[in-house]
Amino acid sequence: MPECPGLKKALQRINNKSYPAYKDLKGPHDFGDFSLILDHIQGDPFASPSRIRVRISDDVSKFPDWFFENTDRITAFDDYIARVFETALKKKSGGKKGSGKSGIIYIDPPGQEIIKRSSVVKKADSTEVRFFIGLPARGRRIDSAAAAEMLLGIIPEVVALSLYYEKNDKDALCNHVRHYEDAEFIRSGLKDADLIAFVADGAHLPRRSGIDDRPMAFGTAVPFSSAESLRVTFDTPYSGIISGMGIPEGVTLITGGGYHGKSTLLRAIERGIYPHIPGDGREFIVTDPDAVKIRSEDGRRIESVDISPFISNLPFREDSRRFSTDNASGSTSQAANIIESIEAGAKVFLIDEDTSATNFMIRDKRMQKLISKENEPITPFIDRIRELYDDFGISSVVVAGGCGDYIDVADTVICMKDYHPFDVTKKAKDIAKQDREKRTPEGQEEGFPYFSRVPDRRSINAGKGKRPVKISVKETGRIEFGYERIDMSAVEQVTGKSQLRAIGFALHYSLKYMDGERDIMEIAGMVLDDITNSGLDVIYPGIRGDLDSFRKAEFCAALNRLRTLEIL
Repeated sequence: MPECPGLKKALQRINNKSYPAYKDLKGPHDFGDFSLILDHIQGDPFASPSRIRVRISDDVSKFPDWFFENTDRITAFDDYIARVFETALKKKSGGKKGSGKSGIIYIDPPGQEIIKRSSVVKKADSTEVRFFIGLPARGRRIDSAAAAEMLLGIIPEVVALSLYYEKNDKDALCNHVRHYEDAEFIRSGLKDADLIAFVADGAHLPRRSGIDDRPMAFGTAVPFSSAESLRVTFDTPYSGIISGMGIPEGVTLITGGGYHGKSTLLRAIERGIYPHIPGDGREFIVTDPDAVKIRSEDGRRIESVDISPFISNLPFREDSRRFSTDNASGSTSQAANIIESIEAGAKVFLIDEDTSATNFMIRDKRMQKLISKENEPITPFIDRIRELYDDFGISSVVVAGGCGDYIDVADTVICMKDYHPFDVTKKAKDIAKQDREKRTPEGQEEGFPYFSRVPDRRSINAGKGKRPVKISVKETGRIEFGYERIDMSAVEQVTGKSQLRAIGFALHYSLKYMDGERDIMEIAGMVLDDITNSGLDVIYPGIRGDLDSFRKAEFCAALNRLRTLEIL
């Protein structure tokens, strides 16, 4: 087992001293095979845990170069190492010891997605793993014996179990990387196949619960099987031919009876923007990376958004071309979410009637007779959905079990029955033709605007009290940004707290590009380019292991929900 005499002596020297003496340990410590680096030492045992990392050279770990030949393999490799490191930590760590957070040791837990994270970073000639430790104390005095057990015992054992190629499950590692590459191979082929999503035969869609993204027990979930008319195949590099349901570009309606799997299918599609780990059941559910889930969001802030394509002639002559409110309704929020998503580069809209404003989605023929168009400021989504695809190339997938009018605008109609999909497009169109009294389309002259909004950097301030930057994520769905709280709970494709934390830091980082001329889309693109080129470390001034990569869509969503945002 590698040893570090220098760190051992340092721990003996500070034993029983007041807790701040731990700061003497800051910096690198040589264990021979690897380095242990203490980047941030907590101020007392009740503060946030210390941030540390280990770095091991490729010459020592001996992982084959094959894993590092392209960015896809590196992403999957890093993700796998994070998972085996977490497993080893749970196996070896003894839990809380002493006061405050003493004795805890953990790595930022990865979810079901395989995405770029800051917890494991492949360098040019080494691999770096970042994690957290609660340095032990009795009261507020240093417990060197317990610290030595963690730093000189547990960590070297965890490194030995997870960071050497010979100690890893080689088949599991290769399978992890190959599944990722196969999923990305399918994703790269969607456009050429005129598809916006692919759901593989045999996929397991249901999750354990609304707050647990792990798969439902495989014996109870119904394996997915494509409708024959929608079945397509991809000849992947490692898994061979994979068949499944292709969802075409255009307008797709998913319908069916209650509790037959409509929303379950849509949720699987919305999560398919990221690859998933082997065994998740959604490994080969693959979606256009620019697909965005749209929903109503009562109470959200809207700042200077042109919602006139959907809402105009508002009471009191309120300007819908530059619409702002601190308390949006269901319809205005859903209209703004669509316009902002177009601004962020969305290519697919995913919409479920269960989370939509009814008056935004449809006005049926009886309501049209009762309330004349002159007295209705809303142009419903059904009357814009074709224009979005025909003129802008933006496809839509709509779940609707109670409104048959969407059949008229759909290119494809999928009926879910007992969790199986059926292509009922012809039958649905035949029924629609027999209905002689249809609703009147309510398209208006207002076209979709040129989407360009320039943020005022003076309205974005992450400072709080004496701290120039105070950003944190204390609860799921919310970013603490200075004195403000950005509510992201309705942005349904966020993967978790670590992604929100990264978005929060990225918002502050983006100030460097806000010059009064660049619009939100350009700024978001520059931030994402920096992360692609330099990694997630670029958005934070120090070293952190709890940041996850994100898309432009979620970055823009956070900026748009910042209640202090002002548009020039």
